[in-house]
Amino acid sequence: MVAVADSLKGRSFTRVADWSSNELLEVLDLADELKPRQQAHEEHHLLPGRTLGMIFQKPSTRTRVSFEVGIYQLGGTGLYLSAADLQLGRGETIKDTAVVLSRYLDAIMIRTFAQSDVEELAANASIPVINGLTDSSHPCQALADVMTIRERFGRLEGLKVVYLGDGNNVCASLMVACAKLGMAFVAATPAGYRPDEEAVRIARDAGGSVELVDDPRSAVEGADVLYTDVWTSMGQEEERQQRLQDLAGFGIDAGLVKEAGDDVIVLHCLPAHYGEEITEEVLYGPASAVWDQSENRLHAQKALMALVIR
Repeated sequence: MVAVADSLKGRSFTRVADWSSNELLEVLDLADELKPRQQAHEEHHLLPGRTLGMIFQKPSTRTRVSFEVGIYQLGGTGLYLSAADLQLGRGETIKDTAVVLSRYLDAIMIRTFAQSDVEELAANASIPVINGLTDSSHPCQALADVMTIRERFGRLEGLKVVYLGDGNNVCASLMVACAKLGMAFVAATPAGYRPDEEAVRIARDAGGSVELVDDPRSAVEGADVLYTDVWTSMGQEEERQQRLQDLAGFGIDAGLVKEAGDDVIVLHCLPAHYGEEITEEVLYGPASAVWDQSENRLHAQKALMALVIR
């Protein structure tokens, strides 16, 4: 049976910034242990009888499936809670919702818009709260990202990660994770699409090397990892044409991968819009680690749940 330490029991995971490098590594180490067990169909019911409530105010493919399957594989149950079906959607306060759900559930995962809503939920819940995504943060994605990077290179320290395109929530969380785990981070974005200033400050305060540049070609020189995300996220549909114009030239294609070098890997948190931020040729090409990265959402989140749920 897998041994799980008690040091993180009861902890919420709302931002990468709130966890130390050792705590993040504890999640990665357990994820590395759980992945081959699942692939070998070895039972690992670390959370028998536990229930995870999953609040969705934004739709999802990977987040819902990975959490619901993950808690099941750990011996528990996932309960899908659409915002439209909750009293939260009809005016009940976040505080009241947190207090009530804490009496029924063992943990809450929430995928929503405002980071402040996640923080308020966590502040008032007596059970762990996990951030499944907000407009400013995507910490669970960052866990899967760094897990994938370490799988491919056998280390994290000293690697160079280059993020191209829109410096969004994914960029911000990955940047802080890289800083805490010893990787250099370069954000190659147009001036109006730079990552959040607070996230940059947190990453640099953690001792990380963070560069903000506007030339994707020079940025990828010596890169170990190229990373991108969609240019138009949920809620930004009206900005689509402007975004396509502004971000032109920041997509990952075969030419850019070649400039980065033979050993570079490409990551994308999905879904992908071919011909915009990435080409289909690259996503299915030899440099792509995207499908391992997507799978690793399952293993990293299982490790996280096993560590924080009592």
